[in-house]
Amino acid sequence: MVNLKEYFKLLRFLKPFKKLFILASFLMCFSAIFDGVSLSMIIPVTDRLFTNKKIIVPKNLPSILSRVVDKLNYTEPITMLKFIPFVVFVLFFLKGLFFFFQNYLMNKIAQGVVRDVKNKLYQKFQELSLEFYARKRTGELISRITNDVGFIANALSYALTDLIYESMQLLIFAAVAIYLGINISWKLFAVFIIFPLILYPIIRLGKRIKKISTEIQKKMADLTSILTETIQGAYIVKVFCRQDYELERFKNINQQYYKFMMKSIKRIIILSPLTEFLGAIAVAIILVIGGRQVIEGKVSFGVFGLFIASLLSTIRPLKKLSNVYAINQQAIAASNRIYDILEEEPKVKEVIKAYDIKDFKETIVYKNIWFSYDQQEYVLQDINLTINKGEIIALVGPSGAGKSTLVSLLPRLYDPQKGRILIDNIDIRQLKLNALRSLFSIVSQDMVLFNATIRENIAYGKEGATEAEIIYAAKQAYAFGFINSLEKKFDTIIGDRGVRLSGGEKQRIAIARAILKNAPILILDEATSQLDSESEQLIKNALSNLTEGKTAIIIAHRLSTVQRANRIVVLKNGKIVGIGTHTKLLEENELYRKLYQLQFEM
Repeated sequence: MVNLKEYFKLLRFLKPFKKLFILASFLMCFSAIFDGVSLSMIIPVTDRLFTNKKIIVPKNLPSILSRVVDKLNYTEPITMLKFIPFVVFVLFFLKGLFFFFQNYLMNKIAQGVVRDVKNKLYQKFQELSLEFYARKRTGELISRITNDVGFIANALSYALTDLIYESMQLLIFAAVAIYLGINISWKLFAVFIIFPLILYPIIRLGKRIKKISTEIQKKMADLTSILTETIQGAYIVKVFCRQDYELERFKNINQQYYKFMMKSIKRIIILSPLTEFLGAIAVAIILVIGGRQVIEGKVSFGVFGLFIASLLSTIRPLKKLSNVYAINQQAIAASNRIYDILEEEPKVKEVIKAYDIKDFKETIVYKNIWFSYDQQEYVLQDINLTINKGEIIALVGPSGAGKSTLVSLLPRLYDPQKGRILIDNIDIRQLKLNALRSLFSIVSQDMVLFNATIRENIAYGKEGATEAEIIYAAKQAYAFGFINSLEKKFDTIIGDRGVRLSGGEKQRIAIARAILKNAPILILDEATSQLDSESEQLIKNALSNLTEGKTAIIIAHRLSTVQRANRIVVLKNGKIVGIGTHTKLLEENELYRKLYQLQFEM
């Protein structure tokens, strides 16, 4: 059976649309009743109309229905014929009206849920810490907001509509069939024992469909990941001649996806003929038993026809409900994956009564900091460092020494496992996240530019930036010259991750963005790593102006870029192994001297 706890969790998405859902359900009930009434009326009336014989009904018919039958039996067929078109018109007009509005409302609800779930997922993506992204693939997250949400939309539109509407139909037709069957012959009621047997294969197949659906969604996430990686890394794929390898990798995953899809489809489509076959067996037996009652004149053909029609009418709802079960199993698997994201707690949280901070006035203090990405091996160990306002601090050391990690802790992209970081003697955990992060401008070695205009990318550093401010930032970053040489200048679309620009041009756009923000603390993580010698010198001059009156933390492998720092911090294996000026470290620090010699004395 469907796990009710998981299914009700899926239905939680309907909460904002509760009133619309109640109205839609109300309309569905009426539409189902009109279906039952139309069938219950047409067959006996047709029998009376064209055979001119009285309708013979079971003895225990409710009094109100008995009076209706008596009225029909004593009304001349020609008189009945005059009213039938009007009754049929009204009946089917109302049925169609209810059907239209119920479907419109259910689809409105489903699309509203899709919109809201996508918004919630995207909001969650913005809230979650970088630690979450470090252990999740981009394609997998994209699959959640595209593929998985589609399964939920299907379950809350077509499947939920069918669940309510077809359940009502099944109850009405089954009630009519059971009531008439008992009164026509007790043997007919015994045949109904076949119908519960239909549920067994549906339940077994449904459980299997849920498992297969989970695998399908995993494979879809794999496909999305490969697409994301290879499209973003198209340059590397081509340069290293790995097109065939990537194509084979995609084909393998796509083949696995195909196999799981076919397994799911096979189980879904077999439900319908299986349900129909078992229903047909029951009807065949009933025809033999009930036909004798008609031949012997114990019941009129119209009543028996109504019984058969009601019984046959239960097959369609059963078939639909079996498909609903399969769809719900798929949706529950998707819902669980979506809730995995929505219920994920960010590792970096803002405290309830967080302080605001407007400016940086005195010091940044790292106090006994220990940090690990995987909770096992520490990347930073017992870091103690004080940075005064207005200082230029350089971080140097071999790759993997922990330089980028050290600066990532400042704007709370991560939180240390031990120790505290203080800004103006306030623990940064006690500050509002947006207020804290507004203190920093960051230019990292991994430049992130958006598929938008140059103007929009630079203006990303400051909401509501004026044209004059954007131009000034571009000039300060020595980007104005190459921007002005482009055909559309600041309106040039740079492509995904700035693919239409050179490495140096992209870096200068990123620097211009940081300049525009004009934050009191500047973090430069390999900011000149992709610049040629000429551009590097220009940026050095720009950074000299930019850092005036600001606090700057510079990470660089090129020691030529950090010699003007007030202090240089040398890191190795997550530990500080030296602090001092360039001259002092050359004399006293073996690691710094070795790094310097490797770069300048080869």
